[in-house]
Amino acid sequence: MKNRAFLITAVLAGLAFVSCKKQNQDQIHIIQVESLSEMEDFYIWTPDRIPMVSAHRGGPYPRFPENCIETFENTLLHTPSILEFDVALTKDSVMVLMHDNTLDRTSNGTGKVIDHTFEEIRALRLKDNDGNLTDFLIPTLEEVLEWGKGKTVFTVDVKREVPFELVVEAIKKYNAEPYAAVITYSVGAAIKVHRLHPELMLSVTIRNEEELERFENSGIPVDRWIAFTGLSERPAEFNQMLHEKGVFTILGTMGNLDRSAIARGDQVYTELINNGADILATDRPIEAAEAIRGLIPDKSSKMKYLKYH
Repeated sequence: MKNRAFLITAVLAGLAFVSCKKQNQDQIHIIQVESLSEMEDFYIWTPDRIPMVSAHRGGPYPRFPENCIETFENTLLHTPSILEFDVALTKDSVMVLMHDNTLDRTSNGTGKVIDHTFEEIRALRLKDNDGNLTDFLIPTLEEVLEWGKGKTVFTVDVKREVPFELVVEAIKKYNAEPYAAVITYSVGAAIKVHRLHPELMLSVTIRNEEELERFENSGIPVDRWIAFTGLSERPAEFNQMLHEKGVFTILGTMGNLDRSAIARGDQVYTELINNGADILATDRPIEAAEAIRGLIPDKSSKMKYLKYH
């Protein structure tokens, strides 16, 4: 009888553990920045900043295609993350998420995005990076902005054929200024977006002191910068120079640095953070986030923006 009671207790405990484990697995890691004042506070660099990852194209993994809401959700199941994605334009001027100019690599469609109507593109399904077809659809920018509110923060990579005006208009429509920063690749583009909407955060490329000087002379306030420092590690002194101005640094590890981490071990990500990178823009957000978890301060003024749901 005692053995039976023990067995029942053990089974119930096991079920409770599995249920609890599943519940924890289903929790989404939230970055909740909901107002312009919170945005300003979140993006000002402080010594107690929380090192983070930015999921390049949302963080594609097997069965999860790039630039896809389901992929965003998968990333957030594992870690709080900035989500980077790409915006392209259809023939009838609908903004959709797509990196390539053509549909062939990432979907079961063919040809250029700009040559297809949204109705045609909506009928397609996405492929993961191994070429496996999924049931997931190509989302619109508006769908993503609506989905992301209260969940995460975005960096929006605007493809060449997409007018900045359309992107800024969509951000305004969904009051997404607190959580949607726009990526720019030149001083001229940054100035244009800033004039369209002075309250937007901008990802700006600052890889050396010459580029830093150009942005200092651009008229764009420094509190609107997130400094993308390129795809190779910057000197610690350069990162410190940006920190002293209150600017976060984003280091792009997609490519060589991610490959280095695969070859040498994920402590590579720890080394990059210790050298002054604040945000790692990576194709391996789950692995990178796990590697730098131990560098999160016990107490941080930014911790109030990280939540679970």
